[in-house]
Amino acid sequence: QVQLVESGGGLVQAGGSLRLSCAASGRTLSGYTMGWFRQATGKEREFVSLIRGSGGTTRYADSVKGRFTISRDNAKNTVDLQMNSLKPEDTAVYYCAANAWDTGTTRPTSYDYWGQGTQVFVSS
Repeated sequence: QVQLVESGGGLVQAGGSLRLSCAASGRTLSGYTMGWFRQATGKEREFVSLIRGSGGTTRYADSVKGRFTISRDNAKNTVDLQMNSLKPEDTAVYYCAANAWDTGTTRPTSYDYWGQGTQVFVSS
């Protein structure tokens, strides 16, 4: 059974930075696509970023491109999301997810495992 636990959320002023971390247990996830998604109040869950297991290809939503950076440490079984130049519209619960087929998909429904989420609040 795979468990994902996010950490690093909090309150930050616009223009500030946060680093989210996702720690996996129960299985080595080096071959999985790992994704970050977010869900703001009253909105659907949306794709933020992903990193594939094979080759480490990364992908970003247009709204975060150039500001967020995803990385993984397979030895530690962790995936991080460095978020810079944060904006109030980045406020959301951020979720880590794992796709066992390593398809590089951005669709939340294609992810097999999810963390409980960590809240990010960006004040203006």
